[in-house]
Amino acid sequence: MLLAEVVRTHAAVAATRSRLRKRELLADALRAAEPGEEVEVVASFLSGRPRQRRTGVGWRSLAELPPAAVEPTLTPLDVDDALEDLSRLAGAGSQAARAAAVAELFTLATADEQDFLRRLMLGELRQGALDSLLLDAIAAAADVPLKTVRRAAMFSALSGPIARAALTGGAAALEDFRLEVGRPVRPMLASSAPDVAAALERFGGATVAADLKLDGIRVQVHKSGRDVAVFTRSLDDVTERLPEVVELARSLDAVHAVLDGEAIALDDAGRPRPFQETIARTGSHDAEAHAGTTPLTAYFFDVLHLDGSDLVDAPARERLEALERAVPPAGVVPRRVTADAGEIADFFAETVAAGHEGLVIKDLDAPYEAGRRGAAWVKVKPRHTLDLVVLAVEQGSGRRQGWLSNIHLGARDPATGGFVLLGKTFKGMTDEMLEWQTKRFTELETHRSQGGQVVHVRPEQVVEIAFDGIQRSSRYPGGVALRFARVLRYRDDKTADEADTIDTVRSLAGLG
Repeated sequence: MLLAEVVRTHAAVAATRSRLRKRELLADALRAAEPGEEVEVVASFLSGRPRQRRTGVGWRSLAELPPAAVEPTLTPLDVDDALEDLSRLAGAGSQAARAAAVAELFTLATADEQDFLRRLMLGELRQGALDSLLLDAIAAAADVPLKTVRRAAMFSALSGPIARAALTGGAAALEDFRLEVGRPVRPMLASSAPDVAAALERFGGATVAADLKLDGIRVQVHKSGRDVAVFTRSLDDVTERLPEVVELARSLDAVHAVLDGEAIALDDAGRPRPFQETIARTGSHDAEAHAGTTPLTAYFFDVLHLDGSDLVDAPARERLEALERAVPPAGVVPRRVTADAGEIADFFAETVAAGHEGLVIKDLDAPYEAGRRGAAWVKVKPRHTLDLVVLAVEQGSGRRQGWLSNIHLGARDPATGGFVLLGKTFKGMTDEMLEWQTKRFTELETHRSQGGQVVHVRPEQVVEIAFDGIQRSSRYPGGVALRFARVLRYRDDKTADEADTIDTVRSLAGLG
């Protein structure tokens, strides 16, 4: 198989709104690949990320590319080999060697392949082929039950190995995927409710666990003896950046454990510091230099494995009991376990008053649904917020002349793999934010319209939006619009695949 075939599939998937057609295109590409390593690489590329988590290549290295090849000759395995070589470069002379290797690879690529590779290496390859859609395609291509594919995917950070197993060994090979200490598990996610009453209504009066919702970064901690690994919600290994979390894990009595939690920067009074400080600290490779000025505190709220026992399928009440055995009280997220709506409402008020985001209310009978955003966890915040994707941005005027200002907001549409426009906003933007987004959206630009006033961008940047309500609207294709939308922050810790859906927006509006 040539890389050009993968590029054509990517373009075709991006060009259609039909989820069924997207699945067919992806499945055809997987069938065309050789079973084994080639299909693993092809699936990884079509999921938008290479097998190598990091190559050391940034956008500056790809700003100027060599002349493109005329005819396609590269194969997916050629590219995978080149990226593997790049990922291993380190030490003196590595910068020059990396530049030479990038130039060599891109010289062999056609113009379309260069564009594809650039976005693949920068993590900016989005074509509406959400990971869940790729899993659907793997099931179709291998003729195995989708349930079996999704179960295996819970225990694999990348979808490539799932495709390889399914197309070489079928359902039997997929059964080999299970929880393994040291290998990250896709995190369980929460749906949203507008208030505590609406969240509790979903549980029908049952006893629930109401966890304090921290505004930190998700951490999944794997411990095997003295060996500790820490992964983010995107399953990146950040062990070396979070020594406080490693130290806490090593202090536990458990020999083997997989814990789910949050790491957050707190001030001297125990209140959360600005989210950007937590992000800056966890993004720094010089942990020792920043640990003194921005220390992190870890709180755990779930356990997936404890000393030989896998707990993913156990009900939450059993997992919480195991968590309390494994982690001292100071390391467990504050929670209330009760059926009393008044007690939960009071806890919510206390949480917000302490500067935290709100609560996550959890079904005590539910298993850990790795990689899924289901009904078992429901988050409640004091203000209505959504994580949306920027679809376009408008040239500023007046005081904002020269900046890109008004952003067009889209919710994810699971039915098509695309995005639905909900409205626009320019509110809540500081000068620093305007400067940053002007640079960012210029990099993501695809084309312009309305005489150059509207800059259309690749749907990749997630932004957290606060709003006062949702109203019906015939102006926008989703039939709804946000009232008084304003920017809270850009979420570089989330991908477009994790944005809120149009279904969530409609449910918040009471439209079902």
